[in-house]
Amino acid sequence: MSAGEKSSRPVALITGAGRRRVGNVVAKVLAGQGYAVALHYNASQEAAEETVAEIEADGGSAASFQADVADALQVERLFEQHMARFDRLDLLVTTASVWDPLPLEQTTADDVRRQFDINALGTFLCCRRGGLLMAEQAEGGSIVTVGDWATVRPYENYAAYFVSKGAIPTMTRSLAVELAGRNPNVRVNAILPGPVMLPEGLTEAEEKAVIASTLVKRAGTPEAVAHAVLFLAENDFVTGVCLPVDGGRTIG
Repeated sequence: MSAGEKSSRPVALITGAGRRRVGNVVAKVLAGQGYAVALHYNASQEAAEETVAEIEADGGSAASFQADVADALQVERLFEQHMARFDRLDLLVTTASVWDPLPLEQTTADDVRRQFDINALGTFLCCRRGGLLMAEQAEGGSIVTVGDWATVRPYENYAAYFVSKGAIPTMTRSLAVELAGRNPNVRVNAILPGPVMLPEGLTEAEEKAVIASTLVKRAGTPEAVAHAVLFLAENDFVTGVCLPVDGGRTIG
């Protein structure tokens, strides 16, 4: 598809999709379901371009765009580039985030600001810009934000992270109301993942403890998040919902 040509497929933009983590898997699953996909990355250009090549080799349509989501001007540029390429936006998924452990005693104001700027402000800036674009489309669109199950049951050493991710549910509900007032066909929902991709460096005992804390007694996969994204994108009577995808860990 040439630049500026309107896509015959539904179009999705996934932030934080460069690295081979959850957003990247979401992008590939959506491409497999017939979406044209835009992969946003900040520093992972090579991985993003490799994924674009993989999708196109399988007959899909994809492109990659760079931006720091904490920078309002770069977010504006991101969406301008997306629209110049695809001419529409049907689905926005915001997986871009940082997740840095730090003891409370060592957590500085700058640490909190950095995680808030990327995880909360970055999500807001992308949702605001993407949502207003969707509001101009008669058919509207769907936004899926990504929070974290543990904001309701936080654990130690992630105080700055949980402050930033704790904003996502309120943001989701607020934007669902705001954007529906502009176009009732725009919906905003959130996914609150649990252990769908375990952090690197966990010991065997730590991995077993995480798995034991779920009701299903197994770790999840990024594909579980992708399938939840598809559900929220396709069910046009669901908005303002924060859906845990955590194997029951929230209540376990």
